[in-house]
Amino acid sequence: MIKPTPNPPEADTTSPYTSSVSKKLHEAAERALDHYLKPNTSTVKSRAPSTMFQVVPDMDSESLLAHACESLASASVMASDVAAYVDSPQRHRILGIQQVIMLAELAVNQVLDNVEVQRHPTHS
Repeated sequence: MIKPTPNPPEADTTSPYTSSVSKKLHEAAERALDHYLKPNTSTVKSRAPSTMFQVVPDMDSESLLAHACESLASASVMASDVAAYVDSPQRHRILGIQQVIMLAELAVNQVLDNVEVQRHPTHS
């Protein structure tokens, strides 16, 4: 019987790291990788979060939503202003971003309306 492919080469059963030179190269490569990919925990400084801009934990939801709504409205106006000064396709991207902002603003406005309705129920 004739085989279409030759026999596979004989597998070398010895480890490539058995010689002292290959062991040293392997250890050096591991140290280099550890140096760049696993920084020492003592060199990594823990950074405390900035308290310059902080949301007070006991702030009421309505105030937070009102602020978010105003911020989204401002972002929408800024995106519209920038879109007026750029050419396509950047204009289309900016107007797409503005649309996402406007949709978020609509959602926040609806939540504000729901909060207002729950706070002041109307009597029929």
